[in-house]
Amino acid sequence: MELAFIPSPSRGVLHLGPIPLRGYAFCIIIGVFLAVWLGNRRWIARGGRTGTVADIAVWAVPFGLVGGRLYHVITDYELYFSAGRDWVDAFKIWEGGLGIWGAIALGAVGAWIGCRRRGIPLPAWADAVAPGIAFAQAAGRWGNWFNQELYGRATDLPWALHITSSTDGRVPGYYHPTFLYESLWCIGVGLLVIWADRRFTLGHGRAFALYVAAYCVGRFWIEYMRVDDAHHILGLRLNDWTAIGVFLLAVLYIVLSSRMRPGREAVVEPGAGADAPSDGDKATASAEAEGESGTITEDSGTTTESKDEAKDEADAASVDLDKPAAEDTASSGESDEASDAPSASTAASRDEAGSAKKS
Repeated sequence: MELAFIPSPSRGVLHLGPIPLRGYAFCIIIGVFLAVWLGNRRWIARGGRTGTVADIAVWAVPFGLVGGRLYHVITDYELYFSAGRDWVDAFKIWEGGLGIWGAIALGAVGAWIGCRRRGIPLPAWADAVAPGIAFAQAAGRWGNWFNQELYGRATDLPWALHITSSTDGRVPGYYHPTFLYESLWCIGVGLLVIWADRRFTLGHGRAFALYVAAYCVGRFWIEYMRVDDAHHILGLRLNDWTAIGVFLLAVLYIVLSSRMRPGREAVVEPGAGADAPSDGDKATASAEAEGESGTITEDSGTTTESKDEAKDEADAASVDLDKPAAEDTASSGESDEASDAPSASTAASRDEAGSAKKS
């Protein structure tokens, strides 16, 4: 008796009336929204416009879904075109079966078209969305849990996945939850890209190449654990060889790109900063402010001069008012002299009278 395990869902689809709600589709939709949300934030931080990532995703996502399905159908064609199989099932994408290699390859073509229409470089856009793609894969892998598919070898570990379905050749039992391993690995890859991008200022597609290389490392050992049918070449599964080849290409791109185009793009979206005031506008505004300040200073000087003139006029008026007082003082002096004159004549008359009496 197993004490602990990861249970599988009893069913992977719910029906809302005639509308089927599939867990696999929900996981993919959640992943797409997560990638666009995070990519938009990173794109704005790099100097781009809001909404550009979503506009380009309108091209990239449909191309990616088609590419992922094509890769799966081509590499597992016997599931759809062998005896007793119905080729129409190749179009039933909701039943599972998306190859990440084809999704990234053809999704890049759709992204290139969208970038060309917006006039922005594809590598810069890819760097912005790289961590979001890794997180989207982490969410999308839970769709395999809903479909009870892509598990590993049998195990008795406490975190073993309990498979209960017996359809399409499945054998109920306890297996390595490779979907969980890959989901956790993708979360680690996304965090690694975010850290490396901040630490080393990655640009010109190197952040995206780092995501690809790191994912391939994890996919190699996780793919090696899986037990579902796959084509083998020299003892390795086809996806293992694909992971090795893509890893080498990603590392080569990082090396050559860092030598040929070091640093990061100065402008990722032409005209994105048109609404922001430029240095010339700031200088003009500063000059206008200085001009207004000079005008105020001149007005202050004029006011000061007016005050000085008013003061001079007041002083002049004060002098004019003092003149009548001086004239009054002079007149008073003349009156005193006139009043002193009769007194002198009176004294002379008295002296003459006294002389007469003596005679």
